Amino acid sequence: MFRQRVLVILFLLPLVIGITFLGGVVYIGVVVLICSIASFEYVKLFRTGGFKPSVFLVVGGTITLIIFRAVDNFQSTPWLLSLIIFTSIIYHLASYEEGQDQAGTDFGLTLSGILYIGWLGAFLVSIRSLPEGQYWLLLVLPSVWFSDSGAYIIGSLIGKHPITKRLSPHKTWEGYFGGILVSVPLTTLLAILWRTLSEPISAITPSRAAILALVLSSIAILGDLGASLIKRQVGAKDSGKLLPGHGGAFDRIDTWLWAGAIGYFIITTFFL
Repeated sequence: MFRQRVLVILFLLPLVIGITFLGGVVYIGVVVLICSIASFEYVKLFRTGGFKPSVFLVVGGTITLIIFRAVDNFQSTPWLLSLIIFTSIIYHLASYEEGQDQAGTDFGLTLSGILYIGWLGAFLVSIRSLPEGQYWLLLVLPSVWFSDSGAYIIGSLIGKHPITKRLSPHKTWEGYFGGILVSVPLTTLLAILWRTLSEPISAITPSRAAILALVLSSIAILGDLGASLIKRQVGAKDSGKLLPGHGGAFDRIDTWLWAGAIGYFIITTFFL
C-alpha cells in the first residue's frame, strides 16, 4: 500500500503544482470536481448506513458554494446559505410525506454535507485568490501532506500509543508528533524554495511558513478523525476507490478542508 501511495503522489504532484500556478477557471474547475466527488462519496457513505441525505442537494450545494466563492468571495453568503437551508428542509419535508420516517435526520446530514465539504472546500479557492495565492496554497496543502506522510512512516516504525481507541487505533502519538516534526522544516524549506525560484515574494517568509505548518499539522488530524467517525459509524473502510492506496476523494481532502479554512484565516488575519 505504501508503494501505491508514493506512486500516486509522484504522478499527481506535478499536476497539482501546475494547476495551482495556472489558476483561473481551470483551478476552480478542479476544486469543484474534487469536492463534488467527495460530496457524492459522503452521501454514499451515509446511505450505506441506512440514511438518505439528498445526493442532488449535497453535490449541487457544494458546487454552488464553491462557484459563488470564486465569483464574489463572501458577498453572496447570507442569501445563498439561507436559500440552501430553506431548499434542504423543503426537500426533506416532502420526503417525510412520502414515507421517509427519518427525514429530520436526513435533513441534518444533507445540510452538514453541503457545509462541511462545500463551505470549507471553497476556502481552497479563497486562498488561491489572495495576493501571491498560488504560493500560499502551495504551503498550506503541502504542510498537511508532509505531516500525513511523516506520521504514517514514523507511526509505522515506532508508534505504540494510539491517539484514539475507537476512531483510528492505528494513529499513534509518536506518529502525530513525528508528522509535525517533519512538516515544519519541510514547509519552511518549501517557502525558501518559492522565494528562490520566483520573483520577489513580499508576504511569504520562512518564519511564517513554519508557523503555518506548526498550526496546520497540529490541527488537521481532526479532519482525518472526522472522516473516520463517519466511516466507522457506517462500517466502511474507505469513502471510495478513486486512488489506489489512498481511498476516495473524501478520504484525501479530509485534512485539506481543515487546512484550507484555518490557513486562510491565519494568512488574512496575521500575515496580510
